[in-house]
Amino acid sequence: MARRKTGNVLSEDVDEARKQIMVAAERVFQRYGVAKTTMDDIGKEAGVSRPTVYRYFKDRDALMSALIERRSRLLFDKARKYLLEHETFADQLVEGLIFLVERGRRDPLIRILVSPEHMQLAESLVGSSGLAARLTAEMWDPIIERAMDRGEIRRDLDKEKIAEWIALVQFILVGRLDFDRPDDPQHREMLHNFVLPAFLPTVVPAEVQQQR
Repeated sequence: MARRKTGNVLSEDVDEARKQIMVAAERVFQRYGVAKTTMDDIGKEAGVSRPTVYRYFKDRDALMSALIERRSRLLFDKARKYLLEHETFADQLVEGLIFLVERGRRDPLIRILVSPEHMQLAESLVGSSGLAARLTAEMWDPIIERAMDRGEIRRDLDKEKIAEWIALVQFILVGRLDFDRPDDPQHREMLHNFVLPAFLPTVVPAEVQQQR
């Protein structure tokens, strides 16, 4: 049965109404840019008043955060399917990071946020708020758990700190202006050499084992 509409064209279902407003906001942000877009602009695009937008989102930052969550989760669904094609944690981490960064750079909203003029806004939205780490944990925790169970990574690592570290790496890579060729082997080499080792079990050299 189709959902009924309110008089102001929004669905009576709260989650659906929020989604309608977010879809309208995406269009306006792409049209005017983040800095110049007002809640009034978003309301007009959604066919409702500004006070109606505030009924669903307390302020513009709350709306932006919800948008980032929405778009991130859409990307996660595709990323998880892609990661299942790789058997080892090493490949899942390296290929997964490249996949997420490359797809993130394609996303028009994320591309706006990581542009130099909006880095301060991005920091307040996804950095200091902890949103980036929470979303990263949502994406990577099941993969980390399985890798720990298989003995592929250290069991003493704090999963919350893992999420913070991966979020930082993703944020840096998304903002890199030279990351325009995801097939560039140098990207994989860098991740293998400087990111992956942080997760791997400590290997005791043979000569040290002999001395014990």
